[in-house]
Amino acid sequence: MAVTMVPSADLRPETLPTARLSVTGRPAPELRADLRRIAGFRNVLTVAGAWAQVAAVVGGAVWLDTWWGWIVAFALMARSFALLAILAHEAAHRMLFNGRRSNDLVGRWLLAYPAFIPFDQYRRVHMAHHRDEMGPDEPDLGLYAGYPISRASLRRKLGRDAVGISGWKNLRPLLVALTRPSSRRVAVSIVAVQLALAAALTLAGWPQLYLLVWLGPWLTGWRVNNRLRAIAEHGGMVRSPDRRATTHLVRQHLVARFWMVPYHTGWHLAHHVDAGIPWRNLPRLQAELAAAGWIPPGLAYPSYRALWRALANRPT
Repeated sequence: MAVTMVPSADLRPETLPTARLSVTGRPAPELRADLRRIAGFRNVLTVAGAWAQVAAVVGGAVWLDTWWGWIVAFALMARSFALLAILAHEAAHRMLFNGRRSNDLVGRWLLAYPAFIPFDQYRRVHMAHHRDEMGPDEPDLGLYAGYPISRASLRRKLGRDAVGISGWKNLRPLLVALTRPSSRRVAVSIVAVQLALAAALTLAGWPQLYLLVWLGPWLTGWRVNNRLRAIAEHGGMVRSPDRRATTHLVRQHLVARFWMVPYHTGWHLAHHVDAGIPWRNLPRLQAELAAAGWIPPGLAYPSYRALWRALANRPT
């Protein structure tokens, strides 16, 4: 039984560099300049669209006011946090808008803080992740290491996520940060945004909405969604200059893109090859890598379910 999930050497052929790609897969300067263009106005519409979807979930639940409508809304809000968090990730890379001030303003107050993310701290940690995936300073190593695991182990992890145990572990540091002068300013900002959301939902005539369709899904369904996506990105991979050994590749299907990996975040190998390319252009880089032979057809898992099965195939 393998102790990692790294693809075999025959699935990682040495086909680079080419005229268009460097030895690491990064695009040549002219191509890279094209791929790095930020579609600022379109991203305004994207952020507005994300919040419109959030409002539609809440409004739909209130309008239906049935037990099954509330269950559907609770489940869909896990996806809503994926929309906000992934766009916050884009802003953390400074790829949402060309202006640094507008990029960070929207990233903090409209995307990260509503999703309980301390934006600037997240940016520092995430950049460490990109500098040396799976290295000694990898901030998320505990989340990715040790795969494959048994099905029972994965069920336990997802069970802790589903009932809110993992969510509380993620919420508790925010409460602790409120007591510390060094972190209080950011913590107060996040709490202020949460109070504003609670007030808005209360004004809609449903004071329980904040717990039902915001905090509750964040503590539970979003934790499941986030773990499944994260392990599908790097679970069981290793430190290597070859990004095909640090990051999984999965074929993208409509349901997964809707539910778990919107905004092309499923093209995660391409993102790690060049973290300066905005989300809209990741499929183009992926196509370049495939055309160069660096991504052979057999490298990609056919679906996320296939990858999760492989991640949980170690005997108990």
